[in-house]
Amino acid sequence: MLIKVDDLRGPQIQQLLQEHLHSMTLYSPPESIHALDFDKLRRPEVTFWSAWEEGELQGCGALMELDPRHGEIKSMRTARAHLRKGVARTMLTHIIGEARRRGYARLSLETGTNPAFTPARELYASFGFAYCEPFAQYLPDPYSVFMTRVF
Repeated sequence: MLIKVDDLRGPQIQQLLQEHLHSMTLYSPPESIHALDFDKLRRPEVTFWSAWEEGELQGCGALMELDPRHGEIKSMRTARAHLRKGVARTMLTHIIGEARRRGYARLSLETGTNPAFTPARELYASFGFAYCEPFAQYLPDPYSVFMTRVF
């Protein structure tokens, strides 16, 4: 699997991110959706990657710098055709490696409470992420859970 920095301009990645944003509306009210749109994913503090194999988009993920010692995982998504094939595990390994390379002391994330997010929460827990209080700009929200990992 090839993981590369992506400029979010290709039709395949745009379609996957549209699917990601739409799926958030199925499980959370608008005020509880924290997924970044295309413009926010292009900000300088965000690095966005896509994962490819044999020319086919497998998934994506992003790392946003909150401060020089703290990063946040954003926009983790596996293409439907590639679920349960290790795409998210590979992308998460890549993001954690980049966070360590940058010298972050902490890596955090927000995900949903709906049962549809159970596989994501289990994946993060398997990588040593633990539940925590809201961080950065987040407030307590019944549709969100927060997880963090200290290096």
